[in-house]
Amino acid sequence: MAGAKIAISTSQTVTRNEEDNNNNKSLQEELSLPIILSDRVIKSAQEAESNKQDCSDLARQVDKLSQMLRSLVRLSAATQSLYDRPVRRVVSDVTKNLERALTLTRKCKHSGVLRQVFSITTAADFRKAFNLLDSSAGDLRWLLTIFDDADGTNLSLPPIASNDPILAWVWSYISTVQMGQLRDRVDAANELASLARDNDRNKKIIVEEGGVLPLLKLLKEGDNEGQLAAVNALLNLATDQERVRVIVDVRGIPIIVAVLGDSPMKIQIVVANLVARMADLDNVAQEEFVRENVTKPLVSLLSMDMFLESASAKPPVGKTSIHSIVQMNKELATNKHSYHYQHSYSNSSSDGSSRGGNYRKERELELPEVKLKVKVSCAGALWKLSKGCLSNSRKITETKGLICLAKLIGEDRGELRFNCLMAIMEITVVAEENSDLRRSAFKTNSPAAKAVLDELLKVIREENDPTLKIVAIRSIGCLARTFPAKETRIIGPLVAQLGSKNVDVATEAAIALGKFVCPDNFNCSEHSKAIFEFEGVPPLMRLLRVNEGAQIHGLVLLCYLALNGGNSKALEQARALNALEGAARHVLVQHPDLRDLFARAIHHLTLYQAGGHPHIQSFAP
Repeated sequence: MAGAKIAISTSQTVTRNEEDNNNNKSLQEELSLPIILSDRVIKSAQEAESNKQDCSDLARQVDKLSQMLRSLVRLSAATQSLYDRPVRRVVSDVTKNLERALTLTRKCKHSGVLRQVFSITTAADFRKAFNLLDSSAGDLRWLLTIFDDADGTNLSLPPIASNDPILAWVWSYISTVQMGQLRDRVDAANELASLARDNDRNKKIIVEEGGVLPLLKLLKEGDNEGQLAAVNALLNLATDQERVRVIVDVRGIPIIVAVLGDSPMKIQIVVANLVARMADLDNVAQEEFVRENVTKPLVSLLSMDMFLESASAKPPVGKTSIHSIVQMNKELATNKHSYHYQHSYSNSSSDGSSRGGNYRKERELELPEVKLKVKVSCAGALWKLSKGCLSNSRKITETKGLICLAKLIGEDRGELRFNCLMAIMEITVVAEENSDLRRSAFKTNSPAAKAVLDELLKVIREENDPTLKIVAIRSIGCLARTFPAKETRIIGPLVAQLGSKNVDVATEAAIALGKFVCPDNFNCSEHSKAIFEFEGVPPLMRLLRVNEGAQIHGLVLLCYLALNGGNSKALEQARALNALEGAARHVLVQHPDLRDLFARAIHHLTLYQAGGHPHIQSFAP
């Protein structure tokens, strides 16, 4: 059994090595070998001393193969950017079949009785050779027809793909996308998109057979229909990290970003969705999008029809010079227009012309529904780009992305609002771990930060959807170390959510408040006082009785409050000490990392509450 496994493994390794070696050869080199072999077979058949008729028939069949091989050589030499994947596969099979035929004809070149005994050939051997050569002839005929661009896409089935028709279709469609006429290329790209949508196996075949690069070429060079077909196909292919990485590796991201900045809105919607999906699946793609500065066109599209006041456009205090007035007018005029994408499409258009101006005029005339879809897709892309990515989060905050997201949260009530909230949440999650980003993007005197905070608080107070509430609460919790002690308007809404009927909302509020009062927060004592003033202890004690998940986070918050305000009457009246002592043993069994926090909190409460015994318990299980 072990020997069989080793044999199979060795066979697979050899096959892979052969394919790698074939791919390293030029196409002309690969085509020359079967032509040489066919000449040798014909010569060997002519020298046969037995089975002369069979050898003669074999030679005629090989001669036809040789002619088709030579036609294929001429075609490949005359065709620019030939799609060679099926050519290499077919030629490899033809070569193997010619080698078998050569071995057979050589057996017929014998003399002497002893050699005849060891070189017996039968009619069955010739029948098998004829069948293999017939299959090779069929494969070559099929190859010659798919490269005939006058007839469009050829969907006939070659013998080599008789057991897997999808492979033949994929070859034909990719060949058409790469080498066909524009109308045929669009149709073939749409068919690839349909195949990719069907199942993962089709996606894998399309990518393995080299379909990504021709689609990117069509996305770069095609008209509107071609671009839309290409980006739809790429969107259907980019459903796992491995396939996304293929798009990255063939330098597809610069093309995607260029089309995003300069194309009609119906195309920009799909391109933005592609950006979101690629960024969500692969962190390498995230970083590549940063290098191509994809956030700038995304924010520009998100802010269309929106006037964003520039901080630099505000009049300076004191005497205003003529130069400063002129400068402010220039900046205001610039803000009223969409961002003219730096990577002009002239870099990728075959005629070298930029079509950005035409598309800008078309955008102004688009239906509101289409503009909304663009914004939804762009907000979704910013969400996925900022997720766990410091560089993208910084890029968004360095543009007018934050204030734009805040305005849209206040104006919309649907998917756009959700995507904007998620984008802000991901940026705050990154900012929580990076003090530089937190200080630069969420300064308390920043107009963008104020706008974001106002909208988050509005969601917490007024929104009925618990999912949106949780996102807003989590965002504020991540910024807990940003707020000064005098900023008390944050604590009140969070304390109010501790008593929410939705357990998940109440639990998220406890987590957020825990970040305000934890020892890592410089203003933890002042924030704890604010929680006591807003009567946060009673709803917190009720939360402890809900379920285990809520209880853990509630107990952590209670411990922090005990450390910062152990002498609080609210804690004594709520019997916080009894609650911590009662929950300590069974909680610490599952969460031993909280042992020290519980011990210090109970010790602190014991010091201040009447009848307590000031000693630290070990809570050993």
